[in-house]
Formats: sequence, C-alpha cells, structure tokens
Amino acid sequence: MAHWISRLIYTAAEMNLADHLAEGPRTAAELARPMAADAPSLYRLLRTLASLALFTEDPEHRFSLTPLGETLRAGTAGSVRTSVLTIAGDLFKQALEQLPYSIKTGRSGFEQAFGVPLFEWLGNHPAEASMFNETMVGIHGAEPAAVAAAYDFSEFETITDVGGSTGNLLTTILGHYPKPRGILFDLPQVIRDAPALIASRGLRDRITIEGGSFFERVPTSSGAYLLSHVIHDWSEAQCLTILGNCRRAMKPGARLLIIEMVLVAGDAPHLGKILDIIMLTIPGGQERTEQEYRDLLGRAGFHLTRIVPTESAVSVVEAFPA
Repeated sequence: MAHWISRLIYTAAEMNLADHLAEGPRTAAELARPMAADAPSLYRLLRTLASLALFTEDPEHRFSLTPLGETLRAGTAGSVRTSVLTIAGDLFKQALEQLPYSIKTGRSGFEQAFGVPLFEWLGNHPAEASMFNETMVGIHGAEPAAVAAAYDFSEFETITDVGGSTGNLLTTILGHYPKPRGILFDLPQVIRDAPALIASRGLRDRITIEGGSFFERVPTSSGAYLLSHVIHDWSEAQCLTILGNCRRAMKPGARLLIIEMVLVAGDAPHLGKILDIIMLTIPGGQERTEQEYRDLLGRAGFHLTRIVPTESAVSVVEAFPA
C-alpha cells in the first residue's frame, strides 16, 4: 500500500496545497473555490493528509501547515515538492511498471516504456530536465556537506566535478575549503542551471564551467576527479569508458573519488539495495559492493585505496591510477 501514500503526497504537491495554506488556516470550502475543486472531496483529501502529519485540522475544520507540510511549498529552503512530482509522478511510474521486463532482460524499463534512454529523453525535454536536476539536489541534499566534512580536499589545487550537473556538490566542497579551484564538467544542456547556483554561493571566480560529454573526454590535469552519482547510472561498458577517459586525463598523483552508496553484505537493510533496483529499471545502471567497485576499478586501470564513510548514505571511494 506504500504507493497509495506516495500518490496522496503527489496530489498534494501537484495541487500546490501547501502554498495555498501558506498564509494561514483555511477550510476545504475556502480552498476549493480558487482551486476549482470539489469541496467535500478536497476535505477528504486534506483530512487524510492531516493523518499523515502534513497538515493539521482544528475544531472549525480549518487546515494548517505542519513543519512536514511546509516542505511541500514551492521555492522554499528544503522544499521537496519537485522531488515528489518527479519520483511519484508519471515519468517514474511508467518506467517502474516495466520492472518485470528489467528483471527478465537486464535492460532499462524506462527505455522500454519511452523508447529512448532516460538521459536522452531528458535532453529533449528541458523543463523536465530542470525538474530532474532539482530533484537530484533535493534527494541528495545532506550528502555534499557530509562529503566535504568526511574527506580532506584541502591539498588539491583543482577539483574537477565530472558530470557535476548544477554544481551543488562542487560549490559545497569549495565553500568548505578556500584553497582549491573547481571545474564543473557536464553536457551543455545539463549545466545551464549551474551559473545561477554558483553565483548565489559567491564562487563565480573559483569555478570554471565546461561543456562536454564524459563519454568522449574530461578536462585534464586536475588533482582530483569527482564522480558523484555518475557511475551508478550506466552499464558496465559505459562505466569503463567514463573511467578510462578520467584515467587518461589524470596527472601523476591525481585521485579519483567516486561518491556513491556502497552496498553492505548480507541481509542488512540499506537504501542502496532499493536504489539498485531503481537504477536497473530507470537509467539501466547499478549500485555496487566494495568488491564490485574494486573489480570495476581494476578493469579500468585503477587501484582502490580506501572507502571513506560519511554521515550520509554515501561513501567516498578513493582510487589512484594503477
């Protein structure tokens, strides 16, 4: 029944209920008029969402936001509205309907549903691509600060964030360490939202934005190359291409830093085990154990030196050219 709950929350986000309640308590009838909704049905939805702690109902049947409900407001700090619309919306829903196909074939359910791979589809749908980028920032919100705190980036002169999207991770690291400069590298259509974020964090003078495909090349001669939630998106062969391009670009002593959820052995619960099936079904990639990362990196000409845990769900997998 979990999908019932996610659909309820999706409906709250799609109807902008949190924004309609931002100015104060309202009854369902008061909300229904400007929303062109059926008041009795809207009341039933609000009552149900109140039972999930998103809203609260007073004795006069007026509904107000709770701290949890505040996160569904658009454009506010900590907002998850875009994440809900993406993850609980039709894009992911239609792909996940193809999960049996993915299990039987080992191929992407998204591609089966939409006819093209996820990132090609996003490249042809700019509005949805911006939502997807915002979603990635939202669901990985705690990770950049945790990575910056767990791993010492102070010795690097230049850090290249390969496939760095909006620059959320790179700007967080550079905000924590004053010495390094940064290069943000991703497809031109992916990095179009990056300048605004970089400027808002006062790092315009320390970050160079460079467009390109990591399947063809990456910038040369940085001290560290970040691959954050990149390797888990792609097939084994595609990962070897990306890693090979990184290895050719690296100067002696440079480090490769893969930031992903590293799966734990046995039956222990782990978010990465659920995400692994999502990676199979939607982009066609996978999450990995430490040994699987060691094997993959070895085939790409790297030596895995250590795995640094963080306070978030991800770890930093450190490797040097072998």
